[in-house]
Amino acid sequence: MIFRFDSFQHFLQMDGHGGYVWSAYLIAILVMVWLVAGPLFRQSRVRQTVTRELRRETARHHSAGEAGKE
Repeated sequence: MIFRFDSFQHFLQMDGHGGYVWSAYLIAILVMVWLVAGPLFRQSRVRQTVTRELRRETARHHSAGEAGKE
């Protein structure tokens, strides 16, 4: 494998285009992380909401059964 740059610093600078290249890589990585993490956070929020609603329904049915016995 032939390294096309004289040093690591030249590799990072890429003949003056490094800022554009590395920012494009950074933006692409951030978008990919967001595409994975966003739905996971949303799923967690939905599960919490469903659990909360299920507890409310269970408590309401339980209290309705207690009121019917009296």
